[in-house]
Amino acid sequence: MEVSIGVNLEHPSVPPDRHQLSISYAGQALPIIKKTPQIRGARPVSGDKLFSNKKCLAWFHAYAGPDKVVGPEAMERFCEDIGVEPENIIMLVLAWHLEASSMGFFTKEEWLRGMTLLQCDCTERLQNKLDYLRSELNDSAVFKNVYRYAFDFARDKDQRSLDMDTAKSMLSLILATTWPLFPVFSQFLEQSKYKGMNKDQWYNVLEFSRTINTDLSNYDEDGAWPVLLDEFVEWKKSWSAS
Repeated sequence: MEVSIGVNLEHPSVPPDRHQLSISYAGQALPIIKKTPQIRGARPVSGDKLFSNKKCLAWFHAYAGPDKVVGPEAMERFCEDIGVEPENIIMLVLAWHLEASSMGFFTKEEWLRGMTLLQCDCTERLQNKLDYLRSELNDSAVFKNVYRYAFDFARDKDQRSLDMDTAKSMLSLILATTWPLFPVFSQFLEQSKYKGMNKDQWYNVLEFSRTINTDLSNYDEDGAWPVLLDEFVEWKKSWSAS
């Protein structure tokens, strides 16, 4: 399954009166972790005009529908205008800055809050920030916050866990290029009995990816890891021995 921070008209975790999204990054948005974003090292926007709240609001209304929300179809157009694929992790980082609560949707309040912090009031200014948004993931604390945010962002709001298809898609988006064991872990999830992933499991997967050697030599079976990861280690060792 392909994660779409932009949109999906069939995903059930959307606000009541709106089209529903999916985790199929072809038009959607992502989770919620309260934080106070800090724009470290953000470079000033070129041009002789300061950030304009009025201009930022007009920019929002260029995409918002009658319900004053940027929804799935408008999100696809927004992604096209800024030159970023909906499934690009940059869109997750942007959603984190906006503290967007529903994948595939930006409310006016979320837009104004996040874009003000980023000092972006038009397409060009946001395009100038894209490299910065990606570089933020090089900060381990920011990466952890974005990762944790993704759980609630992608979760169906009437469920406490992520369904496994969604979890695998999100993990692929966030960890595929940074965790050497991810392909093996993904195979494990494919054949496992698990139908979903809870928050504790989600958080611990990141800690596991950061602290456990690729040969699993420093894995402590008596540690406080979730059973999911104990089973992964056992499966990986059996798989390697065969």
